[in-house]
Amino acid sequence: MTDSTVPLAVRAAAPVYAPQPAAGLGLTWRAVDAADAGGLAALRARCQEADGLPYRTSVEEVVAELEPAWRDLALDTLAGYDADGTVRAWAQVDTAPGDERVVRAFVEGDVDPAWRGRGIGAALVAWSHARARQVLAASGKELPARIATYCDDSTPDVARVYQAAGFTPVRYYTHMRRPLDVPVPDVPQIDGLRVVPWSPELDDQVRLTHNAVFADHWGSEPRTPEQWRAARAMFAPTWSFVALDDADQVVGYAVSARFEHDWPAAGYPSGYTELLGVRREWRGRRVAVALLANVMRAYAADGMRYAELEVDTDNPSGAHGIYAGLGYEVAHSSTMLTIEL
Repeated sequence: MTDSTVPLAVRAAAPVYAPQPAAGLGLTWRAVDAADAGGLAALRARCQEADGLPYRTSVEEVVAELEPAWRDLALDTLAGYDADGTVRAWAQVDTAPGDERVVRAFVEGDVDPAWRGRGIGAALVAWSHARARQVLAASGKELPARIATYCDDSTPDVARVYQAAGFTPVRYYTHMRRPLDVPVPDVPQIDGLRVVPWSPELDDQVRLTHNAVFADHWGSEPRTPEQWRAARAMFAPTWSFVALDDADQVVGYAVSARFEHDWPAAGYPSGYTELLGVRREWRGRRVAVALLANVMRAYAADGMRYAELEVDTDNPSGAHGIYAGLGYEVAHSSTMLTIEL
């Protein structure tokens, strides 16, 4: 990589050092490694409980975040420990190696409820912002650049900290759920198409189909095989389905996850449809309905009370209307905030 291949706006703004939080904040700061996964999961769960959020981060999810080969944990993570060695605050910066249209850096973090109100959150956002610019500058991609974070709408104080650092709300998402104690829609019969259970042999074709389906969606970028595998911590293969045409080509897919650790916080067991897509030439033929009907039946057969998913409110495929028509209702919402470079 040479400087000439780095986006000019990013290169010019990338700081030499990411500012460490001040010593006067009362914590000792260092990067994290895989051995810290349990402590980080516990911190995030404490924060989620205090904020009244209907989910919890598992150790498995934290491990999956920390282990991809493209992560440089020594530079891309930061955690604050109290005198007893308990992690009380953390932040991380991640990127997506498959980005082809916009090169992105994602930032997130938490502050223990007992340590809030001391300026720690603002210090972590400042570190994250600086490190994200370094990551983007180091990408070597001559592309527009974006720093992004997601904030649950029930935690407006978090969003205000990011906005004070220059982040702007740009995209809105709704988490929807459908009760499974009411009749599940029939699976429509579609000429030239059949829905089959997910299998390892179909998986890479599903990935490539996903990349094609979401090529026209705002903020979506292709996923490499490594990114695809890294997102599988909670993958539920028996709840996932693939739509094939007569030539055995993937034209649609529903990839599910099993977030069992969320159920006590939510108050019910559920199946989560993590990815759902249909190729453009097959849209309008109820392929999504066929996939979701199979998904809901699989969830119900395993004793789940709700089917859940998340959707971009500006999704160009009209997905929000499809879900509402199938009985999904908004349960909670979140916002993406960004700095565009």
